[in-house]
Amino acid sequence: MAVVIFAPHKDGLHDGSIQSQIMAFIKKLFQDDTLPGLHIEPIQGAIDPKVRTGRVNDMYRAVLFKVYSSQGEPHYIFTGVWPHDKAIAIAEKAVLKTNSVNGLPELVINPLVEQLAPGHSAPPTVPEAVSEAPAGAPLLESVSAGISLQRMTDELGLDPELAERALAATTEDELLALASGAVEWQGLALVELTAGGTIEQVLESLDIHGTVEVAEGESEEDRLLEALKTRAGKAQFVWLEDDDELRAVIEDGDFAAWKVFLHPEQRKYVEGLYNGSFRLSGGAGTGKTVVLLHRARFLAQRDPSARIVLTTYTRTLADAMKRDLLSLDSNLTLATSLGEPGIFVTGVDSAASAVLSSATPAALDAAVERVLGVGGNRASKRTTNEAKAWRDAVESSGVGLPDELKSPSFLIAEYDAVVLPHRITTRDEYLKVRRPGRGVALGRAQRAMVWDVINAYRTSAAVAGLVDFGEVCGISAALLDQASTAGQDRRADHVLVDEGQDLTAARWQFLRALVAEGPNDLFIAEDAQQRIYGQRITLGRYGIKIVGRARRLSLNYRTTHQVLRFAMGVLEGQDFVDLEEEETDSSTYRSARSGPQPVRRGLASLTEELDEAARIISEWLDPDLGMSPEAIGILVRDQRTSDRVTKGLEDRGIKVRQVTKGAATAKDPQVMTMHRAKGMEFSRVLIFGADAEMLPASYLLKDVAEGDRSDVLQRERSLLYVAATRARDELVVLWEGSGSAFLAGAQ
Repeated sequence: MAVVIFAPHKDGLHDGSIQSQIMAFIKKLFQDDTLPGLHIEPIQGAIDPKVRTGRVNDMYRAVLFKVYSSQGEPHYIFTGVWPHDKAIAIAEKAVLKTNSVNGLPELVINPLVEQLAPGHSAPPTVPEAVSEAPAGAPLLESVSAGISLQRMTDELGLDPELAERALAATTEDELLALASGAVEWQGLALVELTAGGTIEQVLESLDIHGTVEVAEGESEEDRLLEALKTRAGKAQFVWLEDDDELRAVIEDGDFAAWKVFLHPEQRKYVEGLYNGSFRLSGGAGTGKTVVLLHRARFLAQRDPSARIVLTTYTRTLADAMKRDLLSLDSNLTLATSLGEPGIFVTGVDSAASAVLSSATPAALDAAVERVLGVGGNRASKRTTNEAKAWRDAVESSGVGLPDELKSPSFLIAEYDAVVLPHRITTRDEYLKVRRPGRGVALGRAQRAMVWDVINAYRTSAAVAGLVDFGEVCGISAALLDQASTAGQDRRADHVLVDEGQDLTAARWQFLRALVAEGPNDLFIAEDAQQRIYGQRITLGRYGIKIVGRARRLSLNYRTTHQVLRFAMGVLEGQDFVDLEEEETDSSTYRSARSGPQPVRRGLASLTEELDEAARIISEWLDPDLGMSPEAIGILVRDQRTSDRVTKGLEDRGIKVRQVTKGAATAKDPQVMTMHRAKGMEFSRVLIFGADAEMLPASYLLKDVAEGDRSDVLQRERSLLYVAATRARDELVVLWEGSGSAFLAGAQ
């Protein structure tokens, strides 16, 4: 029985037309590599004698490398499938070897290079970034300390020609073009150096510790196989153990490859063991969610009896994580309820509701009294229109309250950020409580008037038997604390949290109460620059101690360098504070991929904007491009615009799928709000309606208190940043009339 290792080249994956045949081919390899139908054949005159091709069908052949371990077991490294003649040309020149300096595996596939004479080393896979270097000083020496050709080649093990050309490059674009065409690990190293990393930092990031050692009597092929198992090796090579892993890597294809392959830096956090809570930050597309998925699997495999909660702020994102988790490993045990062994994937509010619903009447009464101080059956149903409830409270009890404090958005934020987490139940408590992080200052008289409104809100809800979701989390946290005080166990052993920047204080209280303090209790992924909901939160105020256990990912796996540069330009001039009140550092944030420049286009009217959108989408849907229609995202600011764009495009002959709740199922371009697109990605994104009235949304700012205005504007910037970073390959931004001021720095 053969061992199959998956290492797909970016040009060697195909759409669904031959996926089933590729799967059938690899399954046969698993079972018996001598089957005559496979036609596993060496290539005459190939540079690397290990290379083979295999028959997928009459038109397509797979390119593989065959490596024997010292025990005689055949290992096949599958690199991709191409049309017959191209596959032969690739196989003739492809090379799989270990680096002589650091022992890392190197897969070189470049059908364009001239075949070398026998005995020569394989050529470097380095593209022609520019024909002539532009005038200017070499960039790498100015951004990376202690850099030199000797250190790049002798310590890192970079190809000499790649190192020389990198040192001669004068622009970031030229350096990243070199990186995108280099051998996998060498490209990653060059991206880190471009971002200002030192040689020592690259060695640490890629887990490079010298050549791979093999036992006495083992061969060079054993050395190669061991290299494929290193952290850096696993960033490119996946050892397929069963049909489920095979299906995941074949069906997901290159579009989701980053969900399967982990950078050594990511793997370190997946497998790390911590004495307490850990926080992993990073910009959009750096793979934070991927780390969470792999870590959930790691913890489950380490202890099958562990109760693992994988959660985020919305049910939609939680459902997406569950799908991705099963795609990663369908053999994982998924718990069906909170507190069961296995991985329980859920939204935070759903988990809190489960705790509240399972409480005894006596325990619930005690928790409600502790958090709200108002009686009544407060667990019967959820508030459906929170803003209206606050407006009603203002109307009944807000006499004398300044207009800027009558805004439901201000009152909801005050309630969630100050009242609920401090479990305030009386006027005196509210008059004395500190309000850190709140933008609007309140004097004693103003606090008294605000409290009257809060009390009216609570009293009305108690009569109706209603609780809002913030209250559910606060009450559930109190229930868990009460149970723990009575000697009962917490509901989880490990809690993994995604999109932590968008959670409110009461939700953090609940998550803290869900798991006892201890090793590997909370693992939090967050990005302050993607905060599009809620207030700034400091974890330490809610018993979540992170000091010394926080790291940041800086390599973007999703978007191209050009899209990333555009998105970062949207945030230009803004200061962002993370969950520990520290400013985020985006100076090292880089992408290893390159692509076309984003398109910015202003139109004179809505009709012209719709015409242009239809034209662009029609081009993307050209069958010759091979674009899957659902890989196109049309993102808008609000639901009204979504309705208008959907109708306008369909009137112009473009069939689209409007996404309102949950994931889209039809294979058409998807229209959705920017908020709905959070956590998703598309090959091509068209942002519609990026005009001055919609970004920031003028209706949103109308009733905002002056002290909260800057925070609202920052969240609106972050929303556009989130929308732009949904694009993997291409981005187009359209608007009618005057473009958004947020676009000024985005190029």
